[in-house]
Amino acid sequence: MSIRIFVFILIGIMALAQLPAAQPLLAWQRAAIEQGEVWRLISGNLTHTNWPHMIMNSLGLAIITFIFRRYLSVERLALLILAIAGFIGVTLWLSPMTWYAGLSGVLHGLFAWGAVQDIKAKDKLGWVLLVGVSAKVIAEQISGGSASSAELIGARVAVEAHLAGVLGGLLFVAVEHLKKWIAIDN
Repeated sequence: MSIRIFVFILIGIMALAQLPAAQPLLAWQRAAIEQGEVWRLISGNLTHTNWPHMIMNSLGLAIITFIFRRYLSVERLALLILAIAGFIGVTLWLSPMTWYAGLSGVLHGLFAWGAVQDIKAKDKLGWVLLVGVSAKVIAEQISGGSASSAELIGARVAVEAHLAGVLGGLLFVAVEHLKKWIAIDN
């Protein structure tokens, strides 16, 4: 399977997750997770507040996977998305948030991971990308999310998820590096 087909399948899953019968069962909801619905830690990243939100994140997914396609396989992309989504789900659990939906945290994580891949490939643009995404999430922590994005998605921008996503993407890089270092040592 190609990355393009995988991305289309994932977008299809996100579209199905928007259906009125599915969305309430998949969104990240603290109370439901406390009741044992732990799948929401990951599935909350696949649901969205509305269709424009889902379309915006779908376009972001397509663009980011296109930009960093030389570093990706379907398996690596799937593992990245699952790992970053899980990290976000658990990190939000440690925050005061009660509800979350959206892929933007995962997108921030994929972007940070890809920027580091560029840096490792000696592409100086990688540093610009990494500094840019870092500056964006720091600014969001200070001043909050974009008002126009909040209006479009009909909810507050979950800047906590963006920060968690970047940290999750960087943690994935660290784990990959550690695995290679251990393999070299053995």
